[in-house]
Amino acid sequence: MTELDPDIAQKVRNSFANQAFMTSIGAEMIELTPGHCTIKTLIKPDFTQQHGFGHAGLTFSIGDSAAGYAALSLMPKETEVLTTEMKINLLAPAEGTHLIARGRVLKPGRRLMVVQSDVFAYIGETEKHVAALQGTMMPV
Repeated sequence: MTELDPDIAQKVRNSFANQAFMTSIGAEMIELTPGHCTIKTLIKPDFTQQHGFGHAGLTFSIGDSAAGYAALSLMPKETEVLTTEMKINLLAPAEGTHLIARGRVLKPGRRLMVVQSDVFAYIGETEKHVAALQGTMMPV
């Protein structure tokens, strides 16, 4: 894997920092390489559903953002990114202390990029695959 251009990396990190929703859920970008992005957030009581598991909206949000920022890392410096379509398969309840979403670009393109993201819940060091997302991103 090649090194990410520092200007692109800064653009991606600035875009993430400007996302008020990611800030409100306490999400942090923990890894960024060309075509890959990893985002982590805690499963706080405010973000659980009626059974005490992390809400699917929390799972979807970090999965979508990880995939989107993976795509943005491959886009020209003057562009931003928008999701055009995203599908999620919820595989298991999001039970644990935190979630980690690992996004990647499957097929880069000038007008659309096909992306995937996998979301994992953690109880201690035990990782559980809780969601798989696939979609498309576009430069704007």
